[in-house]
Amino acid sequence: MSYSQTALDELEGGQLDAFKKSFKQALNNDSDDLLYSLAEELYSLGFSSYSETIYQQLSKKYPNDDGLKINLAELAIDADKDDQALNYLSQVSQQSPEYVRSLMVAADLYQTQGLFEISEQKLLEAQNLAPDEPVIEFAIAEFYFTTRHYRKAINNYLDLIKSGTLEMSSVNLVERLGVSYAEIGKFEQALGYLEQIKPVHMNSDVKFELAFTYFSLKDYQKAIETFEDLRDSDPQYSSLYPYLADSLVNQKRVDEALKVIQEGISIDQFNEKIWQKAGQIALMAGEDELSLHYLKKGQEIAPDDMEILTLLSDWYVSHQRHSDNLKLLEPILTDHVFDAHLAYNLALSYQATGNVKKAAENYEIANHELADNPDFLKHAALFYRQTGEVDQERDYLKKYLALVPGDMEMASLYEEDL
Repeated sequence: MSYSQTALDELEGGQLDAFKKSFKQALNNDSDDLLYSLAEELYSLGFSSYSETIYQQLSKKYPNDDGLKINLAELAIDADKDDQALNYLSQVSQQSPEYVRSLMVAADLYQTQGLFEISEQKLLEAQNLAPDEPVIEFAIAEFYFTTRHYRKAINNYLDLIKSGTLEMSSVNLVERLGVSYAEIGKFEQALGYLEQIKPVHMNSDVKFELAFTYFSLKDYQKAIETFEDLRDSDPQYSSLYPYLADSLVNQKRVDEALKVIQEGISIDQFNEKIWQKAGQIALMAGEDELSLHYLKKGQEIAPDDMEILTLLSDWYVSHQRHSDNLKLLEPILTDHVFDAHLAYNLALSYQATGNVKKAAENYEIANHELADNPDFLKHAALFYRQTGEVDQERDYLKKYLALVPGDMEMASLYEEDL
């Protein structure tokens, strides 16, 4: 038996001291081929430093072996020694049979550094040199997938699948293709691929994508079943709860939806979107104060989230708590944040608290985007009627009646001012 095999046996048996001794004997006595195989085995077992020792020894003996340089580069990348890795890779010339492989390793390195354009260039150069190599096309597809360029990824995954490659490096390409279609909103195509995946290969992310696809296609019953299956297998997958709750709401099962979103809160108390959805569903369920509590919790977690801010402001306005609404919104005025809907809410609250000047200012701000909103136009018309500004009142009434010609009460007011 070789020293290399003895060293591996001792390592797997937990005999570390004996392994170190046999490893040194292997370095001094075993053939280069055995040492190379030992390096590969040690790397797969997580003993990279020993692999590096072997590759360094072999590299001194074979200084022109570019494969060894690339192996050392990969080890340097694993050890976060990027400069060292680049040094090894730079020694591989374009004429080397290992050049394409060096491009692939360089692409991985640049991607980990966030240099995505350079990484893409390296991959495309590799593909240009070896256009029929599936491993390169797979690497490009995975690059586009991980960088969220799903349309580009789809083309590469389709090419691989058409060539008969359904899996590579333990990655299910059908799954990848389905998820990519879902991410760009092509849910019918996504469903065709996601439904092909066998349950045994369904991880949590794929189950979520399948459920979300059903949800997006408004097949709420299947969405509920799939989200519930995901919840049963992985209850910590907090992103599912708002969508499961929404699916139940769409099935008019509001009370169940409220219980689901409360379950989501217990799972993840720092997800503002769960608090937001809880606030919305509690309001639907007639639990107004509970709705306020949930929305305020969401706003505490994410004070800059405009959706939650708007929902909270709407709650205050609809419940005539105008002072609270002003306390909520006035601070954002100092940041010059413009939002037509919030300006409308400010106008209503200033009007209710007697600040006519500020109310008028915000009605005019909101008018830039809400000129086709009947509720806004009606409130603005009645505000200007209250303040005696007839021209503005008539202007808003005219716009309102063009949208709601059957409102006899408002039409009567318009006629009164002729």
